[in-house]
Amino acid sequence: MVHFFRPWAGFAALAALGLAVCLPAQAQKQDYPNKPVRMIVTFPPGGSADAMVRLLSPRLTDKLGQQVVVDNRPGAGGNIGLTAVAKALADGYTLGVGAAGALSANASLYAQMPFDVARDFKPVTMLAAIPFVIIGHPSLPAKNLQQLIALAKSQPGKLAIAHGGNGTAMHLTAALFGQMADVKLVEVPYRGSGPATLDVLSGQIPLAVADLPAALQHIKAGKLTAFAVTSPQRLPMLPDVPTVAEAGVPGYDSTGWFGVVAPAGTPSPVIARLNAEITAALNDEVIKASMRSLGVEPAPSTVEAFEAYIKSETQKWAQVIKMARIKLD
Repeated sequence: MVHFFRPWAGFAALAALGLAVCLPAQAQKQDYPNKPVRMIVTFPPGGSADAMVRLLSPRLTDKLGQQVVVDNRPGAGGNIGLTAVAKALADGYTLGVGAAGALSANASLYAQMPFDVARDFKPVTMLAAIPFVIIGHPSLPAKNLQQLIALAKSQPGKLAIAHGGNGTAMHLTAALFGQMADVKLVEVPYRGSGPATLDVLSGQIPLAVADLPAALQHIKAGKLTAFAVTSPQRLPMLPDVPTVAEAGVPGYDSTGWFGVVAPAGTPSPVIARLNAEITAALNDEVIKASMRSLGVEPAPSTVEAFEAYIKSETQKWAQVIKMARIKLD
């Protein structure tokens, strides 16, 4: 009889030990959050990414009941900030706001990466999409995208297109356009979309891939030709401008984006709470309008959809980067 009960006694002891170990973790999940939450933004203060997060943080502070603190850590295409997130405790109190580059393209752009996105992060939600627009100086003889493609094909390797810097989403957008439209353009890097747009305005360079904050007012004033937007749908701000896919390059889609990630191992209930609060904020009409004024389109998602999107974007840009032979040191 003693021998019969002894294994069960051991099992009970182990179960009690397991319960003791699990209780603090369960309590932590139920109490989350009980201290400030830090959001590491991989861009400097003053840009659209920073402005977007600072727009969301008061709403999240109110709903979570704890201060949401914005911590700007720019550099290395977003790698510096996301490295700090990857090394943080997986408790939901350190989150990262990264862009398409750091969360998808950088793995193919850099010879060595300080983290592995699939291994080191848990997606929370996509935040916003950043559509770009292909702009040109009004003096160009081409007035629509098909005419522009024909012009480029008649002058292979001579027509220059500016972008926001080597390895940026705008650079990759230009490279993808060249590949899918089968045209050879001279891709010229600038230090951001603003300077590139200004040089198109002045006629220093004929074309550019620009973001909306830099180009929108000049397009509406008739000072720039908007050939097409790079997103899969037309934009509310430019309803008469076709997409690249509509205008002659079927299947084309190049959209910049921002998303929130947490360190791998962050408890699922914590991820679910964060996803619920952030997506609710992104669906608020006032916040939507404010974000659109920054040139970004709110794009809330489920955890699963964002994870799948990161994987598909990583594969897509790996092929584009390989074909274009783009590398960053």
